[in-house]
Amino acid sequence: MSGVYARRSRGLRRIAVLGAASALATTGLLATAPAAQAAPPTPVSASTARSYLSQLTVGAEGSSSGYSRDLFPHWITQSGACNTREVVLKRDGSNVQQDSSCAAVSGSWYSPYDGATWSAAADVDIDHIVPLAEAWRSGANSWTTSKRQQFANDLTRPQLIAVTDNVNQSKGDQDPAEWMPPSSSYHCYYARMWVHTKYYWNLKVDSAEKSALQSVLNGC
Repeated sequence: MSGVYARRSRGLRRIAVLGAASALATTGLLATAPAAQAAPPTPVSASTARSYLSQLTVGAEGSSSGYSRDLFPHWITQSGACNTREVVLKRDGSNVQQDSSCAAVSGSWYSPYDGATWSAAADVDIDHIVPLAEAWRSGANSWTTSKRQQFANDLTRPQLIAVTDNVNQSKGDQDPAEWMPPSSSYHCYYARMWVHTKYYWNLKVDSAEKSALQSVLNGC
């Protein structure tokens, strides 16, 4: 009896240990998984993006001559004390609290570009999916300042998103032939956002950019 009891006790202890390990693993997954986040407007589907891409004008990229960010007035007032940046921080974050000046003083932001989560708004940039300089070289150089302002503050299309600041800085003004988000799982969504924005604003693409976008969208 003593041998049977000992084996049974060891078995029960093993079950208890496995159960505890399983509980810890589950807790760890919950702790590390990003909370549900708000997001930019959903872009068109991959099939629609492929159709849009086929309709975009293809041409050599224009010059950056004359370009200035000041020609795209951005972070304009949207309502009350809130400008475009603050609206996007609130929209894309979780449990965001703002002060009387509309500045985000607490909350968390999950960056889909690299999978990082931040608890300080200072660590987050608002990325223009199609960069302002890229837009300039793709046709926005001929727009009025008013139209460029609308583009730079576009909350209706998937053109603005809160992401890790240094990742946004590494992107600079590069197009998808030159740069894609570090997280490959986001490439399809990013390409859909890019094409949706360029199509709506009637901006051209260069041949390398179109090829890169086609490759991504064909794999969606």
